[in-house]
Amino acid sequence: MATITAQASQKAAPPGILTHPATRKLLALAALAAILAPIAATQWSGATWPTALTVDVSEPLGRASDWIIDNRDSHPLFLYFFGHVSNIVVIAVRAVYLALLAVGWAGVTAIGALVAWRVAGVKLAAGTAAAFLACGLLGMWVPTMQTLALMVVAVLASVAVGALLGLAAGLSDRMDRVLRPVLDTMQVLPAFAYLLPVVLVFGIGVPAAVLATVVYAAPPMARLTSLGLRGADREVLEAVESLGTTARQRLLTARIPLARKELLLGVNQTIMMALSMAVIASVIGAGGLGDRVYQALASVDVGAALAAGIPIVLLAVVLDRVTGAAGERLGESGKSPVTWLYALVVAAAVALAGRLAGFLDWPDGWDVDIAEPVNRAVDWMTAHLYSGVPVVGGTADWAAHFTSWVLNPLRDGLQWLPWWSVLLVVAALAWLIGTWRTALTAVLAMAAIGVLGVWNPSLDTLSQVLAAVAVTLVLGFATGIAAARSDRFERLLRPVLDVFQTMPQFVYLIPVVALFGVGRAPAVAAAVVYALPAVVRITAQGLRQVDPAAMESARSLGATSGQQLRQVQLPLARPALLLAVNQGVVLVLAVVIIGGLVGGGALGYQVVFGLAQGDLATGLVAGAAIVCLGLMLDRVTQPTERRTTKKGA
Repeated sequence: MATITAQASQKAAPPGILTHPATRKLLALAALAAILAPIAATQWSGATWPTALTVDVSEPLGRASDWIIDNRDSHPLFLYFFGHVSNIVVIAVRAVYLALLAVGWAGVTAIGALVAWRVAGVKLAAGTAAAFLACGLLGMWVPTMQTLALMVVAVLASVAVGALLGLAAGLSDRMDRVLRPVLDTMQVLPAFAYLLPVVLVFGIGVPAAVLATVVYAAPPMARLTSLGLRGADREVLEAVESLGTTARQRLLTARIPLARKELLLGVNQTIMMALSMAVIASVIGAGGLGDRVYQALASVDVGAALAAGIPIVLLAVVLDRVTGAAGERLGESGKSPVTWLYALVVAAAVALAGRLAGFLDWPDGWDVDIAEPVNRAVDWMTAHLYSGVPVVGGTADWAAHFTSWVLNPLRDGLQWLPWWSVLLVVAALAWLIGTWRTALTAVLAMAAIGVLGVWNPSLDTLSQVLAAVAVTLVLGFATGIAAARSDRFERLLRPVLDVFQTMPQFVYLIPVVALFGVGRAPAVAAAVVYALPAVVRITAQGLRQVDPAAMESARSLGATSGQQLRQVQLPLARPALLLAVNQGVVLVLAVVIIGGLVGGGALGYQVVFGLAQGDLATGLVAGAAIVCLGLMLDRVTQPTERRTTKKGA
């Protein structure tokens, strides 16, 4: 009898698929959609966002812009706060620049090489010296010093601001929750969107450029500072606390020393982000190498743009290697302080000798002109690859096919869907991989786009982002896997990734347009080139950090190389792969504005138009919509396991 009852209960039990959490979530959403969808379709028919649900923010933003212009020269806030900030920045940048000129090219090269030798050894010292000499040979010594002076001040300010924010977030859960969306906004909001309000307050010039750079470059320092403080060894902290130390003493003697590597990595990333702003900052008067790149692009001179872009890459690579080597050697028994003294004495002697010998200014006769051969190479590529290539077709054909087969159907499909169905799809995706809070955040971010009145342009931008992210992930994962499995390939790939990641987007924009024409396809190509290095690096790093014991166990069971990859490495590297997806989305969104300059249209064009016309409302609204897109895409691509784990810990 008991057996029959058990069999009956088993037959009556629902199938396993009905009890799966994902199924329950989808059924709940389906029930909610059955109630709300008919109401939405009746009240607001049509696919696009209803006008009745939009809010016009152009009038208050216009009034704010007018008030700033009218009171910039008389209000105490500008006279006694922003004015002093502006003066301090100008004085600091000018002092660093004059110091670099006073040392001369020989002294700067010697100091850079000796610092690199002290931190990382002879090989990097020789590379640093060669990098500085290459800047001079390209005829860019003075612009390089201008950019270096600006970057020194901007990086110091970014590190200070980021460290303070990271300190607050690392020591307080409440501050961490408050600052997270602020840092997301600072990192995702396109620089062109906040250039206009910065210019309104500070005017065209160095202070505006430094502040814009700080807004963009401070978040990595804040995030990594918080990560380092929160990841400090609990046993060490408990041991220090048992000695009766105060909270301040524990911070200074335990937490910060334990987080040194994360702090130095934050400095490294801040430097890279600041240098990537060099060209954009030149739009508002930063000068230096960025201004040379911008002027060259205005005259469609790829060679001159490359000549100014190469020093930016060299500066970024040298600073990346030096700070990276310093981070790896933390805690090691390095050279004694006496070695530092010898290095400083030698650097001072070289600088003094160069000054006495008249080697302050770079000799004009030593310049090497690369503009003409580069322009000839670009002309050849355009003439031979743009069209008429047998079998495979020209790059113009590829762009046309990609636009007609991928971008147009994706954009038209998104814009054809009723607005409420888009919200439902977003809610379903976010809830399936997260919690109801994740879904609510994603839906509110998407709804905010409609409320701002930029629904259709946002869907156009979303279609470009989805296409670019898909191409980036396919290429990035494949290349990252290859780099993780071959040390030789990884060494060969590293300088290529350095160039792609640090070369200003404006430099390779003209070759991209020359090869693919003007439109959305070159905008996607530029986004892929910019986002690909980060995806490749994170993927390779994640696969290389898989537990060797797990790999050895799989090999001992007779697993093939492909089985080890599919069944061991990829599952164990899942957090790194998800981070690669996140960074791919963020970096593609960062190039949306650049896409607007080459025919990408949509939100990117609106941001550029707002800056060019001084229209605060148009630029900020489009920038806010890009931030909302980034927030939504983050929620639908990043599982919330890390948040739930913290709560349960």
